Amino acid sequence: MNNSTCASAHKRRRPTRIIRCIYVVGFMDLFGVSMIIPLLSHHVKSLGASPTVAGIVGSTYGVLQLFSSTVVGSWSDVVGRRYSLLTCLLLSGFGYGLLGLSTSIALFVLARIPVGLFKHSLSICRALLSDLMSEKERPLVMGHFNAASSVGFILGPMVGGYLTEHEGGFYLSSFVCAAIFLLNAGLVWMLPWSETLNHSIDANANSKTKPSKSYDELKNSVQQNSSDKNHIRHPNASAVRSQTNGGWGWRDMSVVQPAWRQLISVWVRICMVASSDMWDVFLVRLLMAVSIMLYYSNFSLAMEERFQLKPKVTGYLISYSSMLGALAGCLVGPVTHLYGNNMSALLLHSTALTCTLIFLYATAPNVWQVLLTSTFFAISTTIGRTCITDLELQRGGAQASGTLIGAGQSVTAVGRVLAPLLSGLAQEVSPCGPPSLGVVLGLVAVGLLFVRTPKWDSKTKVM
Repeated sequence: MNNSTCASAHKRRRPTRIIRCIYVVGFMDLFGVSMIIPLLSHHVKSLGASPTVAGIVGSTYGVLQLFSSTVVGSWSDVVGRRYSLLTCLLLSGFGYGLLGLSTSIALFVLARIPVGLFKHSLSICRALLSDLMSEKERPLVMGHFNAASSVGFILGPMVGGYLTEHEGGFYLSSFVCAAIFLLNAGLVWMLPWSETLNHSIDANANSKTKPSKSYDELKNSVQQNSSDKNHIRHPNASAVRSQTNGGWGWRDMSVVQPAWRQLISVWVRICMVASSDMWDVFLVRLLMAVSIMLYYSNFSLAMEERFQLKPKVTGYLISYSSMLGALAGCLVGPVTHLYGNNMSALLLHSTALTCTLIFLYATAPNVWQVLLTSTFFAISTTIGRTCITDLELQRGGAQASGTLIGAGQSVTAVGRVLAPLLSGLAQEVSPCGPPSLGVVLGLVAVGLLFVRTPKWDSKTKVM
């Protein structure tokens, strides 16, 4: 009895080490990226770009992310997390290293291409965590991962700003960022991937997903547009082994399989997502993404026009909100436990709270109300992001987590394209125009959740 208990405890401890390493990967990833982001617009202008050209160049990354998120996420389902994560980290490191050599606009654009196509390491990390954890444990681990990543995003600009003060600071920051990605790749390479196998099998066995279909069955189900459109299933019987071992072994052949087979597998998964009955989840994600981006779009300018705040004070307010967002990641687990892991109800309540807070910000008579709304806004948006990701995995099936998370990132990328345009139009009306429009979009999302949540709950009970 004692031996079996010790063996069981040891078995539970082993994935904890992997999970903590993934937290470190997420922290270092956003730490490196956030060193560069605040410096990009200044650098491209220093190369002689006009404001219009700078805007077009700046949008290159977002457009590439829009089209590559789903493809790379699906590819990680095909070849495994280890291989895809290493590829993304190495190619992203190459892109940031090339950015450190960009002495012309052409080189700058060239450097942004590999980053735009392959900077999906965080999405693959989330998919890996989904593979390892059961459905009940997943929100807690995802919340901690988001918190660790957010801390990196807070600290990175400080280091980047310090390096920029030196001669050639942008180039130095780019090389440091590239080195961080290479260091991340080394950490991923050394992870004991084989230790995750048994734990991943147990997590998948305890989940509510149905047995996997074979590749041919899945292909036929796409062609026939099967009636069960909610569940995205893995295409081969060795799904868990491929994901946990990363498809790295020669016996697995998932890495070295012909390119045409990989492309077909990726296409099948994308078709399954496109033909699934998950439009409502993705639409809620899009509406709230645009709504939140409208809240932040002209925040500094609005604070100056409405309350005569200096940019320095506004920066402190933004940093305060970011720190709360990072800490809120640790609240996700307890809150989901309080809701009995009912993610649809939690998403509805967090979305309604977010919409209310945006309204209070838009109508705030003084800075103190803005401070109060920012406090709760950081918490509600952090919980909402984790909820929508978990709900996508619940409804789509965690065995295709890479495809689903990638599709969600593509939807968010659409929001990044739409938000600046809508913000500019709304700001022509009033400084409070963008958040007011955000309230309208948030109300649409709340209404959609009111209509669709009972259907989600009924399907969950049937499953």
